[in-house]
Amino acid sequence: MQDLTADILELIRLTSTDLPPDVEQALRRAVLAEEPGSAACNALETILANVELSRANSTPICQDTGTPIFYVYHPTGWSTRLLRQQIERAVAEATRLSYLRPNSVHSLSGVNSGNNLGDAHFPSLHFEEVEGGPLTIELILKGGGCENVGAQYSLPYSPLGAGRDLAGVRKVVLDAVHQAQGQGCAPGILGVAIGGDRGSAYFASKEALFRQLDDQNSDAQLASLEERLTQEANQLGIGPMGFGGQTTVLGTKIKTLHRLPASYFVTISYMCWAYRRRRMVWQDDVAEYS
Repeated sequence: MQDLTADILELIRLTSTDLPPDVEQALRRAVLAEEPGSAACNALETILANVELSRANSTPICQDTGTPIFYVYHPTGWSTRLLRQQIERAVAEATRLSYLRPNSVHSLSGVNSGNNLGDAHFPSLHFEEVEGGPLTIELILKGGGCENVGAQYSLPYSPLGAGRDLAGVRKVVLDAVHQAQGQGCAPGILGVAIGGDRGSAYFASKEALFRQLDDQNSDAQLASLEERLTQEANQLGIGPMGFGGQTTVLGTKIKTLHRLPASYFVTISYMCWAYRRRRMVWQDDVAEYS
């Protein structure tokens, strides 16, 4: 198997330093929705200036370069052990080159590993074998601030009168945005999982964040709910960085999972405006990035 360490390193560099076009376009539209000279408008203008400088200088978009979360879709015959080794080498080199800040600390001692490597779960790696097709590696850099305001609800949820239906889902998702109050670096993006168990639901809520902001859910009910949640979250008046304004959320993406009859979880992964996600497709000995 070929050594893809250098290609994966470039994936990390792009993810950390170059905001995806759909996210930047959404932020530019958000500036136009805010009152000129307002705190919200100034915050968004500062964000966009930072995005341009980071791209030009190949420096991290945010000082918190986050947890590297890799989703690897590999053809039959690829060694996940070797892929893990190559990803870990690329993460360590990206840290040495300052594309990533050393973020991995031991939970008991507090000692920083210095290279963003830790136990078997840092970086976070998920492998799935696919039939045919190229090797695809998706990466999201999930900052600690936005991870802190993620939430999981078990329906029915009596404090909000939320039942086991989409109306109940709507109530708890909006509550999660309200509870965040701009923490997690709004405007945010919501990855929502309906169903599953507690663990698989958080996994799926992050998978949802790999969707493009301008795509549409293939399920008509969920597409309608995604649009409604984004609109209603933006009516809360929280605004960029909690300064008030029209833009609290840039988008909402929902996935459903089968569940046990006894459980009905709604899980929200909140992503900050520094929506750092990229994809690498490797085929015919060439890596392509998007």
